[in-house]
Amino acid sequence: MSSIASNDYLDGLLQGREVLPEPPNAWLRGLRMRAVERANELTVPTTRDEEWRFTDLSPVYKLPFRRAESAGSLEAARLDPYSIPEARTSLVFVDGHYCAELSRTGTVAGVTVGNLAGLIANAGSVAETRLGRLSSFADDAFAAVNTAFLDDGALIHVSRDVKASAPIHLLFIATQQERAAYPRVLVVAESGAECTVIEDFVGLADGPYLTDAVSEVFVAENALVNHVRLQRETQAAFHIANAAVKVARDGRYASWTVSLGARISRQNLNIAQDGEGTQFSVDGLTLIDGRQLADTHSSIDHAQAHGHSRQLHKTVVAGGAHAVFNGKILVREGAQQTDSGQQSRNLLLSDKARVDAKPQLEIFADDVKCAHGATVGQIEADELFYLKSRGLDDSVARNLLTYAFAAEVIERIPVKSVVDALERHVLEQTQLEHTQSRQA
Repeated sequence: MSSIASNDYLDGLLQGREVLPEPPNAWLRGLRMRAVERANELTVPTTRDEEWRFTDLSPVYKLPFRRAESAGSLEAARLDPYSIPEARTSLVFVDGHYCAELSRTGTVAGVTVGNLAGLIANAGSVAETRLGRLSSFADDAFAAVNTAFLDDGALIHVSRDVKASAPIHLLFIATQQERAAYPRVLVVAESGAECTVIEDFVGLADGPYLTDAVSEVFVAENALVNHVRLQRETQAAFHIANAAVKVARDGRYASWTVSLGARISRQNLNIAQDGEGTQFSVDGLTLIDGRQLADTHSSIDHAQAHGHSRQLHKTVVAGGAHAVFNGKILVREGAQQTDSGQQSRNLLLSDKARVDAKPQLEIFADDVKCAHGATVGQIEADELFYLKSRGLDDSVARNLLTYAFAAEVIERIPVKSVVDALERHVLEQTQLEHTQSRQA
């Protein structure tokens, strides 16, 4: 795609900004304007860009997505399959617009959860000092467009030493085809605070649509944030998400990213260490088939001493699907006593399935303990033989091994209803894939 065509595409995405409500704050107006100016200077990524060489977005660029001007009609009963009983607070956004009538908000001392546009007056200082500070749009066209449309969004602020016992559910639903939505999330956990946040992306539209999401997470000293991201869009959707995280001294951040849907999806996760003694746990699972392409890029930046990180990313790829994993761990000079490990494990269920895995370590300190590895293969013949020798038929044995492979990531998620729902999905999906394989 030429730069001219690329700029035309971004110009098209930016259409509709004139109907946005005028921000009440000068800083927010300035942030939007800077994002628009930067979007006008950038071009969209192509396979000629090193960070996108395995992910061809040309199918996205062929469709003239425009921001949904209003939320599609949706009855509350349609949300039942996506309910998370453990969550006492649930914010619902339909086609990028906050829907108060579908949301459920409670009052917890020291915890502020609500729509960003409605909280600017009460939580303006938090938003002003944090919003747009982590997820840079200087070199990312999609982050720039998302910021240009900043209006509705989820703001979560947990005060000092407050521990939110119940998870907070953020549900983003797409109902309109050929429309774009720009979900935005800001999470701030003050010193000693704890919370669990679930970002859940669901598709109900009949045709293609675009989700361009940005999340920013600030973890202060000795705070803990559990961050679950579920991507279960429709098979015709396009999903691009950027999550940026900063963790202060002795802070802990745990992430689970599960990618199930979308025709093409891209998940970017960037974690920056902002103090000694931090702990990161980064798990990911991709389960795709057909013509799906799922790309996961992560970066863990150890910039201080005594950092600890563990990353496990698994993919299960069937049909003619294509999974990409690029995980980078950077240990900067002076980040001594860093302990970091990364594993990429990939299971191919068909001869046409494809995986490109690129784990990376860049180490500039000499007193560290770091390791990484990647495996790509099919179901082990010995394991299959063992189960069949115990009386299981071939299909059941394959289903069980596939389920066990994925369950290692799923069972670590700290919300039981989410674990149960994902386990059911994996079982149903693996049974369908092996049924289709036998019929073929």
